[in-house]
Amino acid sequence: MMKFLSRLVFWISGWSLNVGWPKDLKKAVLIAIPHTSNWDILYARAAFFLMDIPVKFTIKKEVMVGPLGWLLKGLGGIAIDRQRIPGGRKQTYTEAMTRMLKESDELVIMVTPEGTRGYAPKWKTGFYHIALGANVPVVIGYLDYKKKEAGIGPIIYPDGNMDAQIEEMKAFGRTVTGKHPEKGIR
Repeated sequence: MMKFLSRLVFWISGWSLNVGWPKDLKKAVLIAIPHTSNWDILYARAAFFLMDIPVKFTIKKEVMVGPLGWLLKGLGGIAIDRQRIPGGRKQTYTEAMTRMLKESDELVIMVTPEGTRGYAPKWKTGFYHIALGANVPVVIGYLDYKKKEAGIGPIIYPDGNMDAQIEEMKAFGRTVTGKHPEKGIR
């Protein structure tokens, strides 16, 4: 059903796909860039359904209850449980997502590194720490509103040189146009 609805969304809106997901890649952190509009989730979610990429996004476990929880789960939502860890403190979202990736055979978690739909001069870096800690690549997913194209960009394997690698990701992000270009990556 979701694939049918996704095809319909792409057909009506005139969007196309640039599929570049490696068939053998089972675990990754997928960053969705640029994130400049609420429409991004519609096109991104549709694109990943059409590409058969089982992308998940995280949400607080308290939200994942009842009908809303069922809907969010159907769209790829997974509950984050910030359980207590040795020492008595609650684990961070970064620690929880790293643990989820380490413990899963197949998991692709989508994150928006800008952390907002507005212009963000500095990205949140949790996605990088998650990928590094779980020893998985960062895959760039993009929406180019100028070309009406959704696709997969470069795959970056974190090596600990975070600033340089994030700049490499931003450089790619500057080649695509968000719905609101003035809010995009500079």
